[in-house]
Amino acid sequence: MAGFVDQLEAINDLADVSPGFIWRLQDESGDATSINISSDPRLIVNLSVWRSIADLFAFVYKTAHVNVMAGRREWFQPADAAYQVLWWIPAKTLPTPEEGLLRLRCLRETGPSAEAFTFKTPFPQPDAESPQMKLAGVR
Repeated sequence: MAGFVDQLEAINDLADVSPGFIWRLQDESGDATSINISSDPRLIVNLSVWRSIADLFAFVYKTAHVNVMAGRREWFQPADAAYQVLWWIPAKTLPTPEEGLLRLRCLRETGPSAEAFTFKTPFPQPDAESPQMKLAGVR
């Protein structure tokens, strides 16, 4: 996992200055890799809040972050189920890791819905005219 760990700080720094970025979960070290929310030791938490699906998509797939996505097969065991989930949250609130795990479980058990979705099956912001909703995501 050295290749993943070596990129973590730079990718987190890139997220922090990316358009649409609002917040990310982090511990004292500046990332969230030591935060344990599951009995599954393969699960590493990465929880963030973004202004829109487009902003998060641009960060994930159109910046240096895409190299992390391309290398994930080298560093992680293949997922046998969904490993990332998106959902809308009210502005001025922050999601919890436990909520992220519940949303991921919902996606895995019932498929994409307004409560838990993916980039491939996005659900629109509940009130598209209002900036009162923000996008949360966990992987």
